[in-house]
Amino acid sequence: MDTTTINNVGQIGIPVKDINRALDFYKDKLGLSLLFNTDSMAFFECDGMRLMLTLPEKEEFAHTSSVIYFQVSNIKDTYERLVSKEVIFIDEPHLVTKMGQTETWMVFFKDTEDNTHALMSEIQV
Repeated sequence: MDTTTINNVGQIGIPVKDINRALDFYKDKLGLSLLFNTDSMAFFECDGMRLMLTLPEKEEFAHTSSVIYFQVSNIKDTYERLVSKEVIFIDEPHLVTKMGQTETWMVFFKDTEDNTHALMSEIQV
């Protein structure tokens, strides 16, 4: 086995400005499973991927995060459920591409810390 090969991503860090506000958003609005939290960090389980919300330790880390694409089964139903929880969406669910018998749909939203993320769904047609 090649020990220098990256197997997968184990954790993604998301910088936040207010840990309690962000914790409520990811737990209560997005419905992610909270593993544990401290005064400056919160860790969530997301189907084998761990998300870490963190107050930046240094100014160089105090910027918005990369876009995280959350896979969902039914993008339209999830979108409607999150709209009802007052999640701020930038657009509406839309078709991005069709590859063979698979359509990829996406919709982008903002978290409470001004990070942009997306829901994505791959649908067999």
